[in-house]
Amino acid sequence: MTRTAQSVWENCLDFIKDNIQDQAFKTWFEPIKSVELTDNALYIQVPSKFFYEWLEEHYVKLLKVALTKELGPSAKLLYKIKMENTYGNNVPYTEQLPSSQRSSVKPQEVDFPVTNKSAELRNPFVIPGIRNLKIESQLNPNYNFDNFLEGDSNRLARSAGMAVANKPGGTSFNPLLIFGGVGLGKTHLAHAIGVEIKDKYPEKTVLYISAEIFTQQYIDSVKKNTRNDFIHFYQLIDVLIIDDVQFLSGKSGTQDVFFHIFNHLHQNGKQVILTSDKAPIDMQDIEQRLLSRFKWGLSAELHQPDYETRVSILKNILYRDGVDMPDEIIEYVAKNIKSNVRELEGAIISLIAQSSFNKREITVELAKQIVEKFVKNVKREISIDYIQKVVSDYFQLDLDILQSKTRKRHVVQARQLAMFFAKKYTKNSLANIGSQIGDRDHATVLHACKTVDNLVSTDKQFKKFVEDINKKLSL
Repeated sequence: MTRTAQSVWENCLDFIKDNIQDQAFKTWFEPIKSVELTDNALYIQVPSKFFYEWLEEHYVKLLKVALTKELGPSAKLLYKIKMENTYGNNVPYTEQLPSSQRSSVKPQEVDFPVTNKSAELRNPFVIPGIRNLKIESQLNPNYNFDNFLEGDSNRLARSAGMAVANKPGGTSFNPLLIFGGVGLGKTHLAHAIGVEIKDKYPEKTVLYISAEIFTQQYIDSVKKNTRNDFIHFYQLIDVLIIDDVQFLSGKSGTQDVFFHIFNHLHQNGKQVILTSDKAPIDMQDIEQRLLSRFKWGLSAELHQPDYETRVSILKNILYRDGVDMPDEIIEYVAKNIKSNVRELEGAIISLIAQSSFNKREITVELAKQIVEKFVKNVKREISIDYIQKVVSDYFQLDLDILQSKTRKRHVVQARQLAMFFAKKYTKNSLANIGSQIGDRDHATVLHACKTVDNLVSTDKQFKKFVEDINKKLSL
């Protein structure tokens, strides 16, 4: 009897079904289609990259055993990943993988175990004058405008991003600074702009980089005495995207070199795109000359998504991943997770996983359990600004008074407590903490922390202050 892709896969499914729970089988294996059998290689089609990654993470051993039983020890499993552009759009396309183009349907070969083939960042120190220099953009094609859903919370930033993508360096939005809290889509939008530019202007050199890596590259250039090569490299870029620019805070050398790179790019009509967790006016320990340039273009804020946008985001995630879920479940999750997109996605994936592994139907009750645990386990980002507000409110002080030079005892103690908790709850350096709390130096912060430690062990009233504020910050 002639073997076909379908017969081989059906035999594999019979084996798999006997070894996992029914709910998991229905969720993760029934949507898979066999495509082609070539020698000892079986091609299967999965609904999305999420499916592929989930199979490789959770069922790779089971798949290997099942396929080996059918095709022998040299068996290989290859994937074709079909995705939808976005929720409500029924035009499919093949996932753009490292070895394929969207216009052609090529499989991604996945042997056991899967290896990460993500490109490394190219060395930024190049010989000046080289033509046709290939610079990897470091963009993630999965972060695009198609799956960055528009709502009231992001309309300005998204529209500005589209304008920049259509005419990089040719709008008044240069630089474009996208700012907002954790998980609201700053990085997604920055990538989407870059991806769109590469699509429209393939000849342009686009580079996405985090401020942290930029800083490390600069430090390395100083050590190796290649600072000029570092600057020259970045002056070659047509569209420079720097993520988390607030990371440059307190790093005077990196700020100085970025200032010169920024000026060169701006003067030559190149586009600069920045993301930050705060607006320029709220950035601490960034040189004024740099802040003034951040304000030259447009600062667009991303807010928390409203209910309708949250529902659309959840539907888009489910549609992307090929998973069906009742509207009442989607609406429950959207009503109860309001903070950011990242938490929304995490909650819905947790819900799918719990249903799959525990063989439970997805109900409102299950959603309630998952959402409660998820929200409880997600720690709120505690910033120095937030700590100062909590301390000021506790002592009924104006923030200006807390940060002032006054030496009144109750104000000094409040200020010291703010410094103490900033050191405890944030990753900021002592210098950064001092800079944000009344423009003090690191020695003042260190002294404040020691004073608080001493008073806690000797002053009962002060100990109560510490306990009360700690509870408020831990809520």
